Amino acid sequence: MSSLVQSESSRAEYAAGVGVGLGALALAASVLAFAQVIPATTDLAGVALSDWLAGGLLVGALALASVGVASRLDAIDTTPDHTAGLSVVAGFGLLGLVTGGLVAAQTLGFSTLWPVGALAGAAVAVALVTYPREDVALTVAGGGFAAFVALVALLNVIGPGWRWTPIESSAVFTPNTVLPVLFGVAGLALAWVSAQAHSGFGARGRERGANFLVGANAAAMIALLVVIVGLIVVRGFEPMTRSIQYGLYWGPWFWFHVPLLDQYVIFSGPIVWFYWPFVMEGVALTNAVNGIAPAIVGTVWLVIGTVLFAVPLGVGTAVFLTEYAEQGRFTQLVEISTNGLWSTPSIVYGLFGLAFLVPRLGNTNSLLTGMLVLGFMLLPLVVITSREALLNVPDEYRDASAALGVSQWQTIKSVVLPAAMPGVITGVILGVGRIAGETAPILLVMTGEPFPTNGANVLGSFSFTSSFPFVDILNTGALLEPSSALPYQLFASISAGVGQMGEGFAWATALTLLLVVLGFYAIGIASRIYFRKKLEA
Repeated sequence: MSSLVQSESSRAEYAAGVGVGLGALALAASVLAFAQVIPATTDLAGVALSDWLAGGLLVGALALASVGVASRLDAIDTTPDHTAGLSVVAGFGLLGLVTGGLVAAQTLGFSTLWPVGALAGAAVAVALVTYPREDVALTVAGGGFAAFVALVALLNVIGPGWRWTPIESSAVFTPNTVLPVLFGVAGLALAWVSAQAHSGFGARGRERGANFLVGANAAAMIALLVVIVGLIVVRGFEPMTRSIQYGLYWGPWFWFHVPLLDQYVIFSGPIVWFYWPFVMEGVALTNAVNGIAPAIVGTVWLVIGTVLFAVPLGVGTAVFLTEYAEQGRFTQLVEISTNGLWSTPSIVYGLFGLAFLVPRLGNTNSLLTGMLVLGFMLLPLVVITSREALLNVPDEYRDASAALGVSQWQTIKSVVLPAAMPGVITGVILGVGRIAGETAPILLVMTGEPFPTNGANVLGSFSFTSSFPFVDILNTGALLEPSSALPYQLFASISAGVGQMGEGFAWATALTLLLVVLGFYAIGIASRIYFRKKLEA
């Protein structure tokens, strides 16, 4: 008898595994269908993708039903609880509420009766998962919903000609958007319940189900990132790389005059010639391909100035709070303030810069004002992450240095800061990723012409003097003039219409912005690896 039960349990595990696999496949395919990578109406071997997914859900629901029936008849070795639990009741109750409301709204319209349908759906779902034993409740609820969605698609209740306008003159929903959502939810429910059935329900089943949900959440985040980046790359790569020219020829590198010989010495050799108009040109009527070079230059200078302003000030503040200040109400107040400033919306910083900084720095938008505003935005994160990194440095480092007679400042400079540097750089990387893509603050305090011809010539506009601070800051020109940046140029391209710039101009700008941000990330990650290896050495 025990061998028979063991054999049946193995078959039940296979059936539950089929439910997990088909549910996960439906979930993954629904993401691709919703992103229009593979539309739900695509034909595969003469059958629409939606029908394939519906058939898979139906097979998975039947496999799960067989496991539930075998468990209830004690034909397999399972350990179900008496009830499915409060969290399961709440989850499927919410699913029934939404399903009942949508069905009622679809059939009756948004009249006074659709809330009744929503409440009825919730009541049915709660009853199905409350009163039966756990194995029956999960099987009926999860498998039943997957079968319901499959039949809706297979019977063409939501078919090729289906259109739904919830309220007159409002949005129109089509199968290309509705079916992927339904398949995704049904696939997730089917796979989650099947994962619990595979482990025999009970405590082990709930653990397996929780692990599946965590894994599905991580996979969904990665998939979303891949979809977003992939869409930008697919639509922006061709216009970004349009008309690239390159070549190799033999020519002079440089030449100079030798007074003693009264001759010119010329060094020659192979020269690689490369021309990328989209990233090396501005916007002009004479350009065959309009580019975004001024915006790239403005973004790079904006990030450099922001980092130079915020990082030394933030790290210094963190060192004072961690190593010198007594831990009390003052440090608690500073911690609360920095957390609040980091969570403050960026438009508030832009409004502050417009009201306070712009009138005091030439009364016009300027690159310097943008650096300061974004520096104020970055400063709280640098303080928070630097302080946490300093606190994570073991006290044994400080005690060993003090035992050698080293002063506190020398200990901080030579021991504590190098040990905390990887954490500090991590915070800076996160901050740079945010400020490089900010649009609202620079729109208010930095930008001028949306499509300039030339970029900010910061280095060429400095004027050096013989008196302190040895640089005539007020006459540096480029710092006190408006400048463009990639986020603002992308915003201007979308709002002004990209037709005049050429097809794909906005997507190419978005891809360039993404590459610039990834470039700053790469620099930060390389710096973190360098300091970490130096610390380990």
